[in-house]
Amino acid sequence: MLHTVAKLHYVEEMSQVDIARRLGVSTATISRLLQRARAEGIVRIEVLDLATPEDITRQLIDGLKLRDAAVVETPAAGTLAALAAPLGGLLRQAQLVAGSVVAIGWGRAVREVIRAGLPRMPGVLTVAATGGMQQQAAHFQVNEFVRLAAEEFGGTPHFIHAPYLPSNELREVFLRDTAIRDAVALWERTDVAIVGIGLPHAINAPEASAATPSEQALVHAAGDVLRHYFDAEGTLIAWEGESRMIAMSPAQLRAVPLVIGLAASPEKATAIIAAVRAGLINTLVTDTKTAQAILAALA
Repeated sequence: MLHTVAKLHYVEEMSQVDIARRLGVSTATISRLLQRARAEGIVRIEVLDLATPEDITRQLIDGLKLRDAAVVETPAAGTLAALAAPLGGLLRQAQLVAGSVVAIGWGRAVREVIRAGLPRMPGVLTVAATGGMQQQAAHFQVNEFVRLAAEEFGGTPHFIHAPYLPSNELREVFLRDTAIRDAVALWERTDVAIVGIGLPHAINAPEASAATPSEQALVHAAGDVLRHYFDAEGTLIAWEGESRMIAMSPAQLRAVPLVIGLAASPEKATAIIAAVRAGLINTLVTDTKTAQAILAALA
């Protein structure tokens, strides 16, 4: 009878009076049985601690040892675009002025936040953090992101009209071009970098990541930032194309005061943690579901 009473009250939401009538016993008997069900562990009552985005942000900063973070409540739709508002807040806090440099990577999150809008910061210089890719996918059009960001800021764009993965010989030719050389030089004095965080290729389909066979072979990679791959502990993984990429190097990223990683997907939790451990991002903009997945993974 104990299990029956507990099920009728807590699962079927019947009142104690109605249960007593159905079973032909007193209400006092039903009350005693429900107390016994709790005492014996048949029924457990938990009061959930509902953390606010502000609480979760503090936990992320402490847990990941971040410079800063911003967490937005996960919306019903348009999660990536929702990251634009907290990103704008972090950019304002950075107090960028005319001549400050913002380097921009590729990815769906980067594309969506730029399309959603950035704060006005007249005179800021935007530069591609990587060369381009011969792909039609919208989230790889890094020079277009640079142009749109400059338009939003009211600043000046600097493009890199070169592939991110040329041959060694062509890499040297591209870097001798005056416009490309001047744009790449901005990486050394970047104030803020805005980058996406890639999933492992075991999860992310080749057509979605446009990864080369050499990159797809990195089975132990937890993720990447600008095609710099790392394992779950944050150790960088060498690969065949690393030395010939036209992209900000890990050393250059680590020298940037504010490297903002944008990500909104619980399945990226391991990649985000590893990107922080690798020193490739020091600030995170995400949503509550992703943040909770990160905290669960850390725990």
